[in-house]
Amino acid sequence: MGYVHVYTGNGKGKTTAAFGLALRAACAGKSVYIGQFIKGMKYSELDVPKYIPNIIVEQFGRGCFIKGAPAQEDIDAAKNGFEKVSKYILDGTFDLIILDEINIAVYLKLLTTDEVLQVLKNRSERSEIVLTGRYAPREFIDYADLVSEIVEVKHYYQKGVQARKGIEF
Repeated sequence: MGYVHVYTGNGKGKTTAAFGLALRAACAGKSVYIGQFIKGMKYSELDVPKYIPNIIVEQFGRGCFIKGAPAQEDIDAAKNGFEKVSKYILDGTFDLIILDEINIAVYLKLLTTDEVLQVLKNRSERSEIVLTGRYAPREFIDYADLVSEIVEVKHYYQKGVQARKGIEF
């Protein structure tokens, strides 16, 4: 039976934790699908399938940060991505399905809490599901079987350190 995880909070490491779980699952022979919402830029993790063929990574974003109100293109990208991921969640195509930054997509109103919960409530019991991102809705936290909050205690960004390839992206 698969469970639902939520990785949320204002600290660095939510996506990293999800990818760590993906690595562990893949090395145990499990199939892994990672759908990245909001993201559309070139992150190092996009190369994972070159090294580990039983992990698939797709992005459902436009390649830019959303500042202010999302554009229709942002909404369309999230909706199209969620439609694709929903099929995998409902039919159990993969052992592990990660919806990276889905919490932010809901927070920005690209998707609704209700549409995500509806799919989760009808999911195949075969798949383990992970929802990442800041601002996890209370409904996701209440529904999930496991919730981890990543809290920032200290971060080198405060000293002016810029994002580094292979560490932050």
